[in-house]
Amino acid sequence: MTPHEVGALLAYLGRLDPRLIRTDKGEARDQIAQWHELLGDVPLATAHGWDSRVVARGHILDSPYPILPVDVARKWRAYRRDRLSRHTDPTPVADPDDPASWQAELVRTRRAVATGAVPPATHRQITGGQVPPDLEPHLKAIGRYIPDDVRAELAAYRPARAAREAAIAQGQPDFLGVECEWCHAQVGEPCRRRRIGLDGDARGNSPRATPHPGRVDLAAAQHAQQPAMA
Repeated sequence: MTPHEVGALLAYLGRLDPRLIRTDKGEARDQIAQWHELLGDVPLATAHGWDSRVVARGHILDSPYPILPVDVARKWRAYRRDRLSRHTDPTPVADPDDPASWQAELVRTRRAVATGAVPPATHRQITGGQVPPDLEPHLKAIGRYIPDDVRAELAAYRPARAAREAAIAQGQPDFLGVECEWCHAQVGEPCRRRRIGLDGDARGNSPRATPHPGRVDLAAAQHAQQPAMA
């Protein structure tokens, strides 16, 4: 800021907080000099989110103490750090064989970002946009433990899981999402054939391709209680 801009900022703040008003010309001159000493490298406002008046007004609203020039200067330094942390240096257009020009261009770009003259080049951030149709199936498969083609080949060897996935895909209840009260199969595990012998003990422990009817009814009841998706 120039001394004139510092004076304009102090005049604005004096309307918000009368404690900052200096009626004596000598005191007003000293106040402007003091503020300019700390805010000489702080812009009054930039085109990308910085405004000293907004920062100072926020301090007056949040703090019972009179604002000091260091309060604005500290906010400016935090603003600069935030912008530089979100900036990725673009490749300079200068000749790579000329290290001095290459470095000078990087310095100019960073200074422009830090001072709010240009926005940060956020190449590291995820960008929005529509996904190409031919790329959508590949993106859906990323992160799965078993790819779709392998899952299809294993379906014959995992009939219970294959039936579960097919039911979920069609919007039907997840039968393996609840415990079975008959064979005591845990969530995610297929039902087991459980036959009771003459001595009262359970016989058989082979997995079933289909869940027990009681498990089907319990899953259907819980599915019906779930809110409908918009």
